[in-house]
Amino acid sequence: MFYVTMKAGAVMSSIILETMLVIFIYFLCFFIVGTLIKNNSIVDIGWGLGFVIVAWFTTLRTANFYLPNIIVTVLITIWGLRLFYHIIKRNLGKKEDFRYANWRKEWGKLVIPRAFLQVYMLQGVFMFIVALPIILLNNEPFSKLTLIGVVGIIIWIIGFYFESVGDYQLKIFKANPENKGKIMDQGLWSYTRHPNYFGEATMWWGLGIISFFSGSSILVFLSPITITYLLLFVSGVPMLEKSFANRPGYKEYAEKTPVFFPWFPKKD
Repeated sequence: MFYVTMKAGAVMSSIILETMLVIFIYFLCFFIVGTLIKNNSIVDIGWGLGFVIVAWFTTLRTANFYLPNIIVTVLITIWGLRLFYHIIKRNLGKKEDFRYANWRKEWGKLVIPRAFLQVYMLQGVFMFIVALPIILLNNEPFSKLTLIGVVGIIIWIIGFYFESVGDYQLKIFKANPENKGKIMDQGLWSYTRHPNYFGEATMWWGLGIISFFSGSSILVFLSPITITYLLLFVSGVPMLEKSFANRPGYKEYAEKTPVFFPWFPKKD
């Protein structure tokens, strides 16, 4: 029994280290390309796709093809590939995003080492933490889908709906020349100012629930806690709110529409 426990622990440590190495190499490649073309915003393209790689790497490496493992891997693949396609189509051929462009000016001669650590490697660290539901689930010797796990799947579907439909509605809105300079306040955007961010956070809560109630460690909840915190207080909502603050009509929109959690808009 002691030998089996030690062997299982060694395998788990090995998978975690190997996953860290995969993520490091992945973002190192993006760093090299981003440095050569002087556009660090390409790191955004790699966010969704990176999770797909981590999911399939850990699934195939451990060969734990139980139902919860397959479900979580498939859900991450659907989300990651959609996000990858959405961002690459949106950003392809465009200049460096204003966030990264501002950092480039601020960092000056230190832009390369600081971008390596604060953009690419930091995003790699966050990717590892957020991917814990699949990493830890694949390290379990056996997993079983429970009723609460099914609830987690439903929560994921709700989140995916908000993110994908929110992105689509914004795309259609921007494609109309008559909406140039206007604030998007239609569809899901009338219930929350950031339906796509709410959707992403909700999806990871769903994945955390599936993973934990299928046998994983409670550490899986570091994933949704981290992504929710980042979106609410660091790189998501605050940056966009600041960039939109002075736009005509945004103050009125903000006063009647919840910032993150969806709810019915306040009536005038």
